[in-house]
Amino acid sequence: MSISRSRLRDLSLQLVYQYDFYEEKDREEQIRLFVEEQESLEGEDAEFIKARTLDIFSKMPELDRDIEAHTSGWKLNRMSRVDLSVIRLALYEMRYDDEVPVKVAINEAVELAKTYGGESSPQFVNGVLAKLVKETDE
Repeated sequence: MSISRSRLRDLSLQLVYQYDFYEEKDREEQIRLFVEEQESLEGEDAEFIKARTLDIFSKMPELDRDIEAHTSGWKLNRMSRVDLSVIRLALYEMRYDDEVPVKVAINEAVELAKTYGGESSPQFVNGVLAKLVKETDE
């Protein structure tokens, strides 16, 4: 790949953020349009982002069930869209991306929360992911 893993993660986050704004039938087209707009994305990188995002979207119901089960008192619709998107992406990486160690997925998620979220986002994201890791380890 010609662009960094961090940049690919950042672009993936932007697409995951858009998930709830489009109907299922329109999501693939929205991914295509997003990728076309990114001048830095070509060839292998563009295909990676498209495939990865479609895979994340296919697993979204499962990811959301697990997130909601580990956020007592927080329904998904009450969470910040940014925080939810960061958690969705990190949980996907933790479970399905063998190239990303769990600690790296969590650390990168906290950094994304610092960049895009609110003041309490890093702590919230870290707390939810810590509960999900603990559940996975048991």
